[in-house]
Amino acid sequence: MSCLRLAAPILFTLACALGAAPASAQNPPPAPLQAGDAFGEEVTLPERTIIYFKGHSNWGAAFDTLVDAFKSLKEYLDKQGIKPNGPAMTIYTQTDDSGFQFEAAMPIAAAPDNPPKGDIAVGQAPSGRALKFVHRGSYDAMDSTYEAITDYLDDKRLEAKDLFIEEYSTDPVKANANNLVVNVFVPLK
Repeated sequence: MSCLRLAAPILFTLACALGAAPASAQNPPPAPLQAGDAFGEEVTLPERTIIYFKGHSNWGAAFDTLVDAFKSLKEYLDKQGIKPNGPAMTIYTQTDDSGFQFEAAMPIAAAPDNPPKGDIAVGQAPSGRALKFVHRGSYDAMDSTYEAITDYLDDKRLEAKDLFIEEYSTDPVKANANNLVVNVFVPLK
């Protein structure tokens, strides 16, 4: 992929930042998609209440930072007796060459009566029309998936919003870091 143009600046920055890393044994390619895995499937993201940990990270520490954020979020949910109402997700709200801002989120049935304070907050997940792409493999191997997504958007001449969502079919805290299954949602304008 050339990092010269892209349908959404945030995906452009992510693909270029992740794609800048050299391939190595520690950075294997993603696992092949399986029958039924989505790649560019149009979906409608439902309106959902989320509880989230807001943070930022550099690219080198991305996965560890996200895992730590989900651990903090889970600890808070457990202490408050709040049950998640769906899989964990990361909402990327801003990226640049050095890092990104994110919301590590868990869907919940309803906002708690006593809202959290500090880095943890309650809000709404992005909803509406989006494209769904599946990634299988390590977090470090996601650069190939994001390159394919940007190529897909360019080929179809689709314009994405300046955010994207990773929804984890495998628990990022407990799963083997090399065997993740991640649904990437790209909201469309």
